[in-house]
Amino acid sequence: MRAILTYHSIDRSGSIISITPEAFRAHVEWMARGSVRVVSLPELLTLADDIDAVALTFDDALSSVATEAAPLLAAHAFPGTIFVPTRHVGGDNRWNGAVDPGVPVLAVLGWDALARLRSQGVFIGGHTRHHRHLRQCGDAELTDELAGGADDIAAALGERPTAFAYPYGDTDARVARAAAAQYAICCTTAFQPVRATDPHEMIPRLDAWYFRDPSPLAHWGTTGFRRSVAARHALRRIRRTFQ
Repeated sequence: MRAILTYHSIDRSGSIISITPEAFRAHVEWMARGSVRVVSLPELLTLADDIDAVALTFDDALSSVATEAAPLLAAHAFPGTIFVPTRHVGGDNRWNGAVDPGVPVLAVLGWDALARLRSQGVFIGGHTRHHRHLRQCGDAELTDELAGGADDIAAALGERPTAFAYPYGDTDARVARAAAAQYAICCTTAFQPVRATDPHEMIPRLDAWYFRDPSPLAHWGTTGFRRSVAARHALRRIRRTFQ
């Protein structure tokens, strides 16, 4: 089974975007035992569906990625991808002047820190300029968020990103077409494994928040694990329908 694990913050706040450092360390230790291949996001998409492999992504470029995650990834030479909301670099996660419900105010890494992480083998991806709900954006604002974010990363780091994650997983056909025009890989929040039939503008990921207890990861790729992932995906779809 191929899948992407996505993280936000690694802290002890208990928030809806956080897992503890201890849980993250347990995730890394599970990967280090060799049960799955840990590969980059682009490489994951080239593998066959029956290969047990995982790619790691970190949304929002929060400071704990540098302090908590990066040292463990470097110790095992594990690749990762950070998705950066560029106009908040060096600031914090008050995307619209206030934090999202259930989320603490958290620092966003600066460009120097992101450059250091990239030098350590971490990939830098786009996450718009302002972390907008993209379906609410008009066409001009949508282009500014998508292309402008890529422009900002290219200007600051000297390389245009090829991967992108939709803030809040907020996308539709119009948004996906616009994102695909700017990026080779676009990641959603659909809670599913990666399959060969997935279009590259709609790549699903598994939110690591649901593995705060890391024990289910030991069953990666089994029928039982796949069923639990499918059940969680169905519940999330129902919940979104009524939001």
